[in-house]
Amino acid sequence: MFLFCNIKIKPKNFTMFKDVKAFSGYSANDIGKATTFYRDILGLTIREGMEDILELHIAGSTPVIIYPKPNHEPATFTVLNFPVTDIEEAVAQLKGKGVVFESYDEPNFKTDDDDIFHGGGPLIAWFKDPAGNILSVIEKS
Repeated sequence: MFLFCNIKIKPKNFTMFKDVKAFSGYSANDIGKATTFYRDILGLTIREGMEDILELHIAGSTPVIIYPKPNHEPATFTVLNFPVTDIEEAVAQLKGKGVVFESYDEPNFKTDDDDIFHGGGPLIAWFKDPAGNILSVIEKS
């Protein structure tokens, strides 16, 4: 069943993906830098697969893959969110490891002095991996 606006909609005669554990992926232009960042800075378990594909093993989810792409262009949207219980602590710890957070100062879209967005919804702070892909820490309620 899918949940959309509190209305449960049952799929009609299409169940191919019903029990599949899907996964996500995105590219990077330097797999060595990506490995160092995700393993040493973010503390994730990394598995190196065929053809230099990285698998990010994140608790409770299927692996996320990062694949090499020489003509990589960073995503202009958030590709990976890390739920945290205390966003201020998470941001401080990552900044202590040299992570630079995005700062926004636009009408209706401003981050505070700690680069955390408080504009409705969960608290969130964005940062980039070495390939320029946008990641976030997001405070779970």
